[in-house]
Amino acid sequence: MNEDYSLAGYIKRIVRTVFGLFLFACGSYCVIRANIGLGPWEAFHMGASYHIPLSYGNITVLVSFVIVIAVSMLKEPIGFGTILNAICIGKFVDLLLYLDILPTMKNFAAGVALLLIGQVIVAFGSYFYIGNGLGCGPRDSLMTALSKRLPNAPIGIIRAIIEGSAGLVGFLLGAKIGLGTIISMFGISFVIQMVFALLKFDVKSVYHENVFESIRNMKKTAKAQ
Repeated sequence: MNEDYSLAGYIKRIVRTVFGLFLFACGSYCVIRANIGLGPWEAFHMGASYHIPLSYGNITVLVSFVIVIAVSMLKEPIGFGTILNAICIGKFVDLLLYLDILPTMKNFAAGVALLLIGQVIVAFGSYFYIGNGLGCGPRDSLMTALSKRLPNAPIGIIRAIIEGSAGLVGFLLGAKIGLGTIISMFGISFVIQMVFALLKFDVKSVYHENVFESIRNMKKTAKAQ
């Protein structure tokens, strides 16, 4: 894919990335409101918010930046998309919780339906932000970094260990764990695969730039004009 490396091109890619992250946050918000058990990372962030005087969104941002530091030490590329991911999703979820757009589900069937809708929204959000090549999100980068260092371990096992660990810590911190947690842990990969196939999007074909590459590309394009 031929990318537009001009300043205007990067602005378009960043806007598309932020839109994708907003969709991702909307999906996470739906999972919270489903009320049948938080997803593993939602549980981790919610549990931590019970013990640290910060909002759910600020906990998400804090955890994201800790992971960014870890994956940068593991030599994974950190792009503008990675940084935006670390900041925006948590703050968008905070905004949605403040606006209180959706009620908390009281019916189990309604909760399952809302959780599945949330996962589909997350998948579409992932498509919009990943396709710009501006860097994976912190948690995706962590999975990639660990998979490189454990080449004999299936990527699904690595993802399951990461998600399971986050969910377990969230549970120990007091977050609500339930059937929704299991659905989130094992269902999201299938939903993302289904949505990406529908959109004919091959995630492996995307080359992710780090921040310095993006800046160099913009400078080169500016000099050529």
